[in-house]
Amino acid sequence: MLQDKYKPLIDLAGTVGITQLQVQEQDNVLHITGIAPNGAAKDQLWDEYGKIDPNFAGGDLVLDVNVAPDAAVTKVKVVTDSSNLNIRKGPGTDQPIVGKAAHEEIITLVSQTNEQWWMVRTPEGIEGYAYAQYLSPQA
Repeated sequence: MLQDKYKPLIDLAGTVGITQLQVQEQDNVLHITGIAPNGAAKDQLWDEYGKIDPNFAGGDLVLDVNVAPDAAVTKVKVVTDSSNLNIRKGPGTDQPIVGKAAHEEIITLVSQTNEQWWMVRTPEGIEGYAYAQYLSPQA
């Protein structure tokens, strides 16, 4: 049962304060949804997910947790050469693209997940991870 496989992740979601937490299994895929109090909490979930399924290759979990819109935020500028910046579901190029940010667009930095990946949110409310090399903090 998938809820047993992902029990440490589900337990952590409760510990880090995920609100509106829902865990549902459908067609051999576990769906975990909710709202994180801050970017660090969401990052912890992805770290735990990575321990259970190191390459996110299982394809049996959908982690759909966003950060509360009123969490403390900073603005960053997209500094790609000329193209749009991909925003991904999780921190890695193997994760599906959930949106894009335009060259030189100012978007919200939710969390500096690690040196390579930062969690961002577009003005349209799309939240995900972008490659930090292409983001420049704004004063």
